[in-house]
Amino acid sequence: MTWMKSLALLAAAALLAGCANQGTQSAYDYSALRESRPASILVLPPLNETPEVIAPAAMLAQMTGPLAESGYYVIPVGVMAETFRQNGLDQAADIHQVSPARLREIFGADAALYTTVEEYGASYRVVGSVVAVRARSQLVDLRTGKVLWSGAGAAVKQSNNNGGGLIGLLISAAIEQIANSLSDAAFPVAGAASYQMLAAGRNGGLLFGPRSPHYQPE
Repeated sequence: MTWMKSLALLAAAALLAGCANQGTQSAYDYSALRESRPASILVLPPLNETPEVIAPAAMLAQMTGPLAESGYYVIPVGVMAETFRQNGLDQAADIHQVSPARLREIFGADAALYTTVEEYGASYRVVGSVVAVRARSQLVDLRTGKVLWSGAGAAVKQSNNNGGGLIGLLISAAIEQIANSLSDAAFPVAGAASYQMLAAGRNGGLLFGPRSPHYQPE
């Protein structure tokens, strides 16, 4: 499928960027994260600051991958969602208000990931369209309530229409914008943004977890 190919390319670019920055991680203060040494992470439903109602679900579906690949055990999203639903919580804003101690008691995780989607979707431009996703996250220790790490990720896919004159450019751009909206062209871009934000090894990114061969406990 086209979106799967796009996701693979975008994610690969994000991971390559992370690998290139492995040697400069010392610029970020990892003292809290190193002291806590979380092994398991509960990914909470993201808050949504965009007009796109599908943005939180699209991000949530693709955030566990980079965390697991970085060496952390991630509480299954289905288990998380069903547990909250059975307790009358189905809105991200309400879930984010649950105390760290209570989350620890329910799920047994060491840390929770709090995320906000700041931008999601396609926007119309005169000579093309831009699909952009931007989000920020905080990793909070559920044992102490302390913020262990914070970071952000963004990915953009831009299309340009050349040829056909100004009228042709306008028509092509409008058609592309409609197609992007109908097909949720932002979904693979959200995958790339998730990797860029959560994959370990990049400058300012998460440290590798205990399940990774790159884990450094000291």
